[in-house]
Amino acid sequence: MQGIALVDILDKKEVREDIYEAKDFTYIFKTYYSRVYNYIYYRVNCHYTAEDLTSQVFEKVMLKIDTYSETKSPFEVWLFAIARNSVSDYFRSLKKYKFISIDTIKELISKKKTPENILEISETNSELLNALNILDTRERNIVALKFGAELKNKEIAEVLDLTENNVGVILYRTMKKLKKELERGDKYE
Repeated sequence: MQGIALVDILDKKEVREDIYEAKDFTYIFKTYYSRVYNYIYYRVNCHYTAEDLTSQVFEKVMLKIDTYSETKSPFEVWLFAIARNSVSDYFRSLKKYKFISIDTIKELISKKKTPENILEISETNSELLNALNILDTRERNIVALKFGAELKNKEIAEVLDLTENNVGVILYRTMKKLKKELERGDKYE
């Protein structure tokens, strides 16, 4: 239903010309923030980096909203293409430097959790991250778009320029690969 309301906003010519009004951009921000953040978090696995990149995405959306064309693709697809490109730029910039982010380590520590809980969460996250590391970039992207951004296969297909069936097959094989990797890790414990 929210997507329909957004289309209504973008379809109105007077609103389209005045999209920079705070209330219209606020609507877009509130509607998509958590999905964009989740997608990015799935990709970068760091709360602080995900927040920064999400802010960059919405800044780009605000600056480039006049380039959006509803005849080319739905707004959601355009938005997640910007998010995907921002994540790709981030990883490209990291290739220059190999380091472990202190922010990533900070997320494992919380005053509310016991040391046992922290260790358990850390081991589970570590297993999942190790399993995700066996995936190639396209597979990680599809997983992040599906589960982080909660996009449908059709929308993922438009973002990645694949067929909907291809996305489904890749997602199925990727989940099978992840399950096999996680089960393999359990056998060694």
